[in-house]
Amino acid sequence: MAPRMLLSMPLHAITEVYGEAGLRERFALELLELPPDDRRQLEEALELAARLHAADRRVREPYLNHLLRVAIRIMRYYGIHDVDVLTAALLHDAVEDHPAELAGLPESLGHQVLTDAAVAELARRFNPRTAELVRSVTNPEYDPEHDKHEQYRAHVADSLERDPWARVIKVSDFTDNGVGVIHTTYDKARSSAIKYRPLVPKLRELVGRPDTPLSHAAKDHILDQLDLAEERFAAILDG
Repeated sequence: MAPRMLLSMPLHAITEVYGEAGLRERFALELLELPPDDRRQLEEALELAARLHAADRRVREPYLNHLLRVAIRIMRYYGIHDVDVLTAALLHDAVEDHPAELAGLPESLGHQVLTDAAVAELARRFNPRTAELVRSVTNPEYDPEHDKHEQYRAHVADSLERDPWARVIKVSDFTDNGVGVIHTTYDKARSSAIKYRPLVPKLRELVGRPDTPLSHAAKDHILDQLDLAEERFAAILDG
């Protein structure tokens, strides 16, 4: 591949043509704009994410692809180069999906103990701010007696109300899942549309708030992406 060409390609196009190797190369190109210490931290975060999610798949692709796209989108399209935010973006599913492995503890200890221990390990490896950002975008243990999707949306709304920087990570995550909904199987696209469609109005409202730490250009870009996600959800569920 021609490395500089990757900077002009949409992230899902890189995924389709070059896979994980292409996304890693694109990420490395983005890192060239950062100071050396920040680059080292993000390289460490990427390798930790790669180890934790090594066996994970997103239907047709390695799970790491999703994490790379979330982080790259924040850098390239949102204009954010805050190393703690980018580190948390790469690791935003680590506590939720692999708390025992991250904390080095047995899985039998229970959800809350493992979550707290995994967040503490991120604080030790990186810093408390990064760890708390990951906590903010980590889903809780759901009550099986109530609708899982409703609990998810309530948790997202509540955590993003409190943490403006977590909104940056979550909206990139949502964009990858929502706008990217067409890059998967129909069954997965339909289940994702059912889960994410009701969240669009809340994300639109949160992005527009004055305390959301994004430029006007980034907010406009995100709002356009939310509109596109809504169009795709409608095509899947109403079409």
